[in-house]
Amino acid sequence: MDDIRKILDQKFPQFFDSELKDDIAAVGSIRTINEGFHLMDVGQYVKSIPLIVAGKLKIFREDEEANELFLYYLHNNEACAISLVCTLNDRVSQVRAVAMEETTIISIPIEHMDKFMMTYRSWYQFVVRTYGMRLNEMLHTIDSIAFKKMDERLLAYLEKLAEVNGSTIIHDTHQNIAVELNTSREVISRLLKQMERKGFVQLSRNRIEVLT
Repeated sequence: MDDIRKILDQKFPQFFDSELKDDIAAVGSIRTINEGFHLMDVGQYVKSIPLIVAGKLKIFREDEEANELFLYYLHNNEACAISLVCTLNDRVSQVRAVAMEETTIISIPIEHMDKFMMTYRSWYQFVVRTYGMRLNEMLHTIDSIAFKKMDERLLAYLEKLAEVNGSTIIHDTHQNIAVELNTSREVISRLLKQMERKGFVQLSRNRIEVLT
């Protein structure tokens, strides 16, 4: 309990009031999950809300043929808006959440959500702010698919990933990027070479440096 309270004071100082932090510390638990772990899956009921302490989660949809549609990343000091919606409406998840690296979370059981919403204005504001942030990111994704050419989508994706990672160096394969953008590896490789010639990126094996 004391460890969770200290983490909340350090990671969420501007979000939660003191009494809410005490309640979260009393009912929550700290979990560390490995890279590749599926924290949330399509068709499953959500049993807890994860607050991200360290690390990164990728949120995406997947069709019946295993084609992925990337939605957004979650990192420090954030929660998943879709998991909040599922717990409030007792619905199964329509998305998958996968750890992109070792990730530490504070897990809050869903049976406390109603109390938090009714008792603590700071939790209500956190939920509304989380909805707004995620909605904006999903609208950005929809706009990219509907209105942008693939080279524009690729550059925007790389810039966003560099922002999330806090580094202009991206360690990833062309195949993984192709899956995230729902295209082929050959298309990504060709566009990256074009972007390198234009001075937008610098390429090496499984490494992309964003120069813009």
